[in-house]
Amino acid sequence: MKKRISFLILLFPFILSSQIINVENLRRVTDTTGWSGFARLDLHLIKNRNTIFGFSNRIRVQYKTNKHLWLFVNDLDFREANSNKLVSKNAQHLRYNYRFREKIALEAFLQSQENEIAAIRLRGLIGVGLRFKLSKSEKYKLYFGNLVMYENEKVIESDEKITNRDWRNSSYFSMSLFPTKNISIASTTYFQPRFDLFSDFRISSQTTMSFKIVKNLRFATTFTYQYDEFPVLGIPKEQYRLTNGIMYSF
Repeated sequence: MKKRISFLILLFPFILSSQIINVENLRRVTDTTGWSGFARLDLHLIKNRNTIFGFSNRIRVQYKTNKHLWLFVNDLDFREANSNKLVSKNAQHLRYNYRFREKIALEAFLQSQENEIAAIRLRGLIGVGLRFKLSKSEKYKLYFGNLVMYENEKVIESDEKITNRDWRNSSYFSMSLFPTKNISIASTTYFQPRFDLFSDFRISSQTTMSFKIVKNLRFATTFTYQYDEFPVLGIPKEQYRLTNGIMYSF
């Protein structure tokens, strides 16, 4: 029997990568004003019959006042096996909230995204809508958002460059649970159909459980699931991913 050697650094082997950025799970759920954020780095190296290497980096910076919130996210993800790319993507997201009532906020965002493996050369999004707070308890927080967004997407399908320009609805339900002082659970599900063709829709769900290690340092496990009814030709409708990593927050 051949000897098998495996190395794992901060990351459970991935399955596939999602295409919708789940900003809700990156939002700092707090009533405290000022700056906050985190930087997360995941690495993995697996050696058996194949050599698999990967890394991902996620930075989130948030600034909040009594009525205003700014959130910026920069996301980078790369995987390769035997020098062949399996995942190569990056995204930038800027979001603004203005709370004009106690439980209602105006929400707007800009997003730029590339995903080479999913044949997305560029996906630009701009959207605006309303966000509703559904809870009062500090042990759990529930939110619902409904936005209208415009999508400009350039993809490669059968060696042909295609540009899609669509208007979509983007609805989401988000919850954050704090069962103990050192454990938190955040989960968000998005539903994004086209206005002119409702059967063309995307679903994205992400759940993260994190445990406090020491002050500002946490261990996080994240499961992401995505479904796209009309993906680029050759890309599966369903994609999912499981990761473990270290997260530093401030």
